[in-house]
Amino acid sequence: MRLAPLVLALAVTALPTLSLAQDAGLAADEQILLKQINTDKKAVYAANLGMTDAESAKFWPIYDEYEAKVKPLQDRFLANIDNFAEKYDTLSEADAAAILKEKMAIEEARAALKQTYTKKIEKVLPPKKALRYAQLETRIDLINQRNVYGLLPLAR
Repeated sequence: MRLAPLVLALAVTALPTLSLAQDAGLAADEQILLKQINTDKKAVYAANLGMTDAESAKFWPIYDEYEAKVKPLQDRFLANIDNFAEKYDTLSEADAAAILKEKMAIEEARAALKQTYTKKIEKVLPPKKALRYAQLETRIDLINQRNVYGLLPLAR
């Protein structure tokens, strides 16, 4: 399966993002890594969707619009992780409740955005390619989530 090495590379590039180190440059490093991840995602889609020129002309603007709307959610996600990291040793019940509320809000917004844009992509790609796009997006999301949450310590 040619997808596995690309997804693995994508997931590995995400791992350093999740260091719990409290470094002033961490936010900038996270943004650089996210940019690389998004570039890698584009390569995964290009390699696996087998789009014609006409399909590409319709797909990429929708994809770019989707990624632009996902970026603020990624920023919120990283900020929430940073907030948890900062408060880890002194996490109060109120802090935990706020972090959980933000986590769930981000996940809900991301799912709604994914639904909206998958429907748009479904209109410009043949059904099999639209399905393949949705499968790739889900796989990449799941791998990244597994890597993120696998690195985070549980709240005490």
